[in-house]
Amino acid sequence: MLNKTLATFAVGIALSFAAQSSALAQPVKNIVLVHGAFADGSGWEPVTRILDKAGYHVSIVQEPQTSLADDVAATQRILNQQHGKSLLVGHSYGGFIISEAGADPSVAGLVYVAAFQPEKGDTLVSLSSKIPQASKGITETPDHFLYLKPEVFHADFAADLPKKQADFMARAQVMPAAAIFSTPLSEPAWKTKPSWAVVATQDRAINPDLERFMAKRANSTTVEIKGSHAVYASQPEKVAAFIEKAAQSLSK
Repeated sequence: MLNKTLATFAVGIALSFAAQSSALAQPVKNIVLVHGAFADGSGWEPVTRILDKAGYHVSIVQEPQTSLADDVAATQRILNQQHGKSLLVGHSYGGFIISEAGADPSVAGLVYVAAFQPEKGDTLVSLSSKIPQASKGITETPDHFLYLKPEVFHADFAADLPKKQADFMARAQVMPAAAIFSTPLSEPAWKTKPSWAVVATQDRAINPDLERFMAKRANSTTVEIKGSHAVYASQPEKVAAFIEKAAQSLSK
């Protein structure tokens, strides 16, 4: 009887480990994209088309940018709609958002695309002050929202896109609340989850050297792509391939 009980227990343990291994081996097919400041989610369209063709389920967060907490909540709503694990991708200020929202258990990993990768206590202002960006075109409205001056948008945000396209992006830009820029991060998800980073080597909105510093600090798997701050729109094939590589590594 004892031997039979031990055998049953051993089988139960084996089945439990097998179930856990199977769960870990499940491919990550959900990709959630988060845009940054002075842009909206439509810029992710080329990357989305590529990932759709590759068989991924892609969702795009249209966060209000009224506060970091509001933007994290907006991202959480999209994460809650997914079935299975998700890869969370953020551009620019979106890196702050995914660093907070990435704590959700459903998030398997984080990809930063020309994005901020904050440490605990960092703010957008403190990071930008550490290694300043080339652009000086951010302006505040009387009611304390920010925008990038349309006359410098092409050069400072999307220099490698056609001017007509960049001019339209300038018109459609989402204005973040100025208070967001001084809001500190709590505990970054990249400390407990794998992360990847795209450094845009011609970025004028975030200094490429700051992107390198943050990626190294986070021990992120990093690729450098020749492109502007809007590298996700100007180099969608390369950005999508990098995102897919991250998703595939999480599925092994």
